[in-house]
Amino acid sequence: MSLDEKFNVAAEKVKKFSKRPPDSDMLEIYALYKQSTVGDTNIPKPGDSVAAAKWSAWNGKKGLASSKAKEEYIAKVNTLAPKYA
Repeated sequence: MSLDEKFNVAAEKVKKFSKRPPDSDMLEIYALYKQSTVGDTNIPKPGDSVAAAKWSAWNGKKGLASSKAKEEYIAKVNTLAPKYA
């Protein structure tokens, strides 16, 4: 299975979580997903606190290659899946 296929499988796993992981884990998943699919942040930091937290988490991944972000995303989801799926 290719890296992109594994990434897509992991993204589907997240959608099927029956319990919500802690916010810190969700921010990590969000940041890795955005870095994998978009790259470095491409919008200004929002003023809303929730959106700003998401932006900051994503911006913390600045410079991380898409392939590396996908690998980290897959690993994180696979770590969380047994507890939250």
